[in-house]
Amino acid sequence: MTARTTRLDDGVRSALQTLSAVAKKGFGDPALAELVQIRASQLNHCAFCLDMHLEIARKQGVSERQLDLLAAWEEAGDVFDERERAALALTEAVTVLTEGFVPDEVYERAARHFDGTELAHLIALITVINGWNRLMVGRRIPPGSIEW
Repeated sequence: MTARTTRLDDGVRSALQTLSAVAKKGFGDPALAELVQIRASQLNHCAFCLDMHLEIARKQGVSERQLDLLAAWEEAGDVFDERERAALALTEAVTVLTEGFVPDEVYERAARHFDGTELAHLIALITVINGWNRLMVGRRIPPGSIEW
């Protein structure tokens, strides 16, 4: 995979960074926000975003055990609490829309754990990381690159 030399327009980068910051602020759980962004990046095979968000997650105090088992969160037992599992299920449903809409039961499960504002910001957070993933994977930006 060869990195592209094209850079994002500052306006595009700034808009995505602003949307990401607003979504995170409205969501209010920095550690869970990182787990959500890492899981979406795993599904999208975005090495750049994985590298960046794993580092941020560690700084936010996310345990190595959670990071190690995130790809298998459904089978990880009590490593993830019900709120985290609801957010991760929603992340997967929003990220992988190839089978249609987000299932009602996935949405309702998340709605039981997040108020309306948190849920809207969680969906915005999932949406923006998917946008970042597609920009980085599509442009073949390698992990740790400063040219993005």
